[in-house]
Amino acid sequence: MTVTAIDETRPEPSAALPPSRLNLRDVVRVGLHGLRTRPTRALLSALGIAIGIAAMVAVVGISASSRAQLDALLSRLGTNMLTVAPGNSLSGAKSQLPTEAPAMIERIGPVETVSATGMVENAFVYRSDQIPVAESNSISVLAAQTDLPATVGASVHSGAWLNDATARFPAVVLGNAAARRLGLSHAWTDVRVLLGGRWFTVVGILDPVALAPELDSSALIGWPAAQTYLDFDGYPTTVYERSPDETVESVLAVLPRTAYPEHPEEVSVSRPSDVLEAKNAANTTLTALLLGLGAVSLLVGGVGVANTMVISVLERRGEIGLRRALGATGRHILFQFLTEAVLLSLLGGVAGALIGVGITAGYAASQGWPAVVPVLALAAGLTATVLVGAIAGLYPAIRAGRLAPTVALASG
Repeated sequence: MTVTAIDETRPEPSAALPPSRLNLRDVVRVGLHGLRTRPTRALLSALGIAIGIAAMVAVVGISASSRAQLDALLSRLGTNMLTVAPGNSLSGAKSQLPTEAPAMIERIGPVETVSATGMVENAFVYRSDQIPVAESNSISVLAAQTDLPATVGASVHSGAWLNDATARFPAVVLGNAAARRLGLSHAWTDVRVLLGGRWFTVVGILDPVALAPELDSSALIGWPAAQTYLDFDGYPTTVYERSPDETVESVLAVLPRTAYPEHPEEVSVSRPSDVLEAKNAANTTLTALLLGLGAVSLLVGGVGVANTMVISVLERRGEIGLRRALGATGRHILFQFLTEAVLLSLLGGVAGALIGVGITAGYAASQGWPAVVPVLALAAGLTATVLVGAIAGLYPAIRAGRLAPTVALASG
């Protein structure tokens, strides 16, 4: 009887093979290989994502930089300035503040500084006497008190501000915009302008005044000089007041009755910093609109990724069939193509974020703003990128994972 030796090293025919495994490192490597084989197509698809993310990051960054600049400006200038101006009477006619209004406002307990300007009617400014009368450059002539710069936070760009001596003589300080309209950049002792039919020496030029922009397009002369040379009536048209931050609301409540006790309803009181805040609110609304446009760009980029992945599945059926024949499961194929889509979007997102940061930094530098890019915006942008990539690649990945090996090999 013949005895057959049994080779115990060979597995039994019925023994199951170990399940095929694909770890995360292999999934990423295979996904990157799929992108490297078609670099031009991958680059164009990633570009769509990059444009959307760059737009979103740049819009948020520029808005945040503008806000930071506004906060710095308000911190420097203060939000505790109130302006008092005449309103309208019950008949609709323009009212007039009393001449003693600045002195009366100064008596309010918490008030720290008060200054005023008065409109000089029918006075125009010309660079020379050869300029036609109609070409007045829309420059207002204001009588100003000598303590005006300290109250409104104005600074002198060139020359000097009016003092007790020059305020009595034909000397003028030009607002920043008014100086540009007259073609002047510096104040010199021999520079004169024709103001109200008389020659006035330009002794100073102001920097832009953020809290009192009406001064930028004005020619400011001393209160006594305006009364002496231009028949100024002495009535203030704007009174500027500063008080401690914690007392602003209480001062605001008593200003109309203090400035004009007989007719407080004809007094208009405003807070210039509120105007800047309103302007920033308008910019916020515009930012929301631009973010919507960035989201549309991101959606278009996602469609591009989906299109690229669908075409990739159709072109790589042979590869899919071969991998399935070698033991890859449908889930492995699904993860491979889903990873490709996510990596493609992530590369575009990182590039877009860098571009957005660069745009923000460049624009902020050109405007003299601090460059601010919220970390939350970057994180949200990259998260949106991953989600867009996953959603865009989900259908093509599922379709690839469901291909039967024989069908895929036959069609490949």
